[in-house]
Parts: sequence; C-alpha cells; structure tokens
Amino acid sequence: MEKLKNKNMKNCIFCKIIKEEIPCYKIYEDDLVLAFLDINPIARGHTLIIPKEHKENIFEIDSIVLERIVSVAKKIAEKMKINGAEGVNLYHASGLSAEQTVFHFHLHVIPRTKGDGISFVSAGQAKAIEKTEFEEILSKLKID
Repeated sequence: MEKLKNKNMKNCIFCKIIKEEIPCYKIYEDDLVLAFLDINPIARGHTLIIPKEHKENIFEIDSIVLERIVSVAKKIAEKMKINGAEGVNLYHASGLSAEQTVFHFHLHVIPRTKGDGISFVSAGQAKAIEKTEFEEILSKLKID
C-alpha cells in the first residue's frame, strides 16, 4: 500500500505544483498550505487551496492543516467580495463516490455573482426522510 501511495504522490499534479515542477498563479503560501488560481476555472478568480503535504482526502488530512485551509479560504473569500463577488461557494469532494478527480485534498473557493450561470443544485431530487430515519442517522453521526 505504501508503494502505491508513493507512486500516486509522484504523479500528483498538485504535488508537482508544490515542488514548482509545474507553474501556478499563486495567491497565498505558508508552511502548511498553498492557494492558487484554478487553470480551468468555472468563475473568474476560482481558487484552489491545498495542503503542502500530500493527503488524498478529508479522511487523511490533519485537523490543524484543515483549519488553516478554511482560514485561508475565508481570507480569499473576503478579497473576492471586495473585488465584486456577491457570494462564494466552498466546494470539496472526497472519494470517487463524491466525484473527486484529483486525489490530493483540495478546497475550491468560487466567487459568485447573481446570474453567473453556475449551479450547484443537485440534479437529483431531495429524499423524503421519516422521523425514525432522522433519529437513526443522528445516532450514527452525532458527535458527543
């Protein structure tokens, strides 16, 4: 398993950006994270924030690093608002089932304006859930 993980890191586009093997439009960098413009943006200013240490998904990332990523996302969102964004989306996917395509944790910060044509509304319909189902889910997910 470790060999497979090292191979994935070697071919990881975000690891190559961190090592400066691939250039990027850097917005922010510190000892833990790097933020840069997405080269395939869905909105002008679409930014990615990644940990400098290769972590595949939310299940692997250290909480301190995740807190830093969210803190940086807030600062970038505030800059976006000053520069004309009316809102932002923070988007992340962990795992194939969640449609993750690059297997290095990353958070998208996407500036939004009214009528920009971007939609994150699910194509599926909301699922009707009975009270007993809510209670079952609650018992499995509640943090004490």
